Amino acid sequence: MNRFALALSTAIARITESALGPYQSAVVRIGFSATWLLFLLRELPHRQELYGPDGPWSWDLAEQLIAGNGAFTALIWSDSRIWFESVYGLAVLSSFLLLLGWRTRTMSVLFMVGVLSLQNRSIFMGDGGDNVLHLMCVYLVFTRCGQVWSLDARRARRENEARARGERVVDRVGPALWIVLGLMLIAVTGAGRLLEGDPVIPALLWAVWLGLGVWWTVGRLARTDQPRILLDVIGNIVHNGGLLVIMAEACLIYATAGWYKIQGTRWQDGTAVYYPLHLDYFSPWPALADALSSSATMVLLVTYGTVVVQVAFPFTLFNRRVKNVLLALMMTEHAVIAVVLGLPFFSLAMIAADAVFLPTPFLRRMGGRVSRARERLTARRDGPAPVPRTRDPEGAEETHVGFTA
Repeated sequence: MNRFALALSTAIARITESALGPYQSAVVRIGFSATWLLFLLRELPHRQELYGPDGPWSWDLAEQLIAGNGAFTALIWSDSRIWFESVYGLAVLSSFLLLLGWRTRTMSVLFMVGVLSLQNRSIFMGDGGDNVLHLMCVYLVFTRCGQVWSLDARRARRENEARARGERVVDRVGPALWIVLGLMLIAVTGAGRLLEGDPVIPALLWAVWLGLGVWWTVGRLARTDQPRILLDVIGNIVHNGGLLVIMAEACLIYATAGWYKIQGTRWQDGTAVYYPLHLDYFSPWPALADALSSSATMVLLVTYGTVVVQVAFPFTLFNRRVKNVLLALMMTEHAVIAVVLGLPFFSLAMIAADAVFLPTPFLRRMGGRVSRARERLTARRDGPAPVPRTRDPEGAEETHVGFTA
């Protein structure tokens, strides 16, 4: 009983005292925001046909569908072209800022609004990658995904250094952003736009806005550390729960896909991979598809291997080495799908979802390599660093050793 109580208390302390998986949540944030940003930029010339007034799925059809399913989309509030361009621009901007990690909590909410607004406006324009992004954009709101590899982390580090020097730190951007978005939220709610349809997303928007207000007020006015500690514990619990849901969702996607494949006759006889390679819609490189499908043995191995990996992956989470091997295989498979079948954004979305399972040492090593590469590029751009001066031991005049910048 004492051992069980000790294990339970350790688990509770681990969940409440820290936001777990800072590198995993950061790479998921970067992966999904980059995927959506690249998609929006690629479809920029075709945005009106995909999600706007010029699309085959007209605004009237979208209004009828939204009235039936209650899905959230800001594009249903108006059919004007200016409003569409504003929402599309907001989606691009929020994706870019979330990628950089600037005000990640606020940008994650705006990122969710952009994804849901565009995808729910024309639900027949997406694929499996859009479905994954649709779910993950909601889960990201609950995570503290800016702890590392973000402008927020750099700002927090500089603020701590300033406080250590005794300087007074005042954040004016955060409160101003909170006030502007709050006024917009109040105006939209007052106009009755958020009262239509499913109440989950409107409730989430209000909860995040009020939570940020409480967080800033407590941090500014609390005289003791207890209120801040309590809010930090709540934030850690919400983050860890959101990260767990992301992991469970990724496992559910693979398990469902694998078990459904087992029931298909083409997957059972080992020929399923052959057919999509010969569809014109999924053949950007016909010669490459023909080369891959020319070997019956290769088709058989890839077909059965895909099923085995997808079905087995959720069970390998209990063995780190096996999990890492299957994770590498799945990411490689998605990279191949991106090239061979011409589905880059589906593959990027799945790789971003897989990244939540990457081991922390690997992510830290990759981050270190990126930092060193950036430092080398900066050094080449700025030229050689100045060499420190030396003073003559006799008190002579200072001299420069080596080359100066």
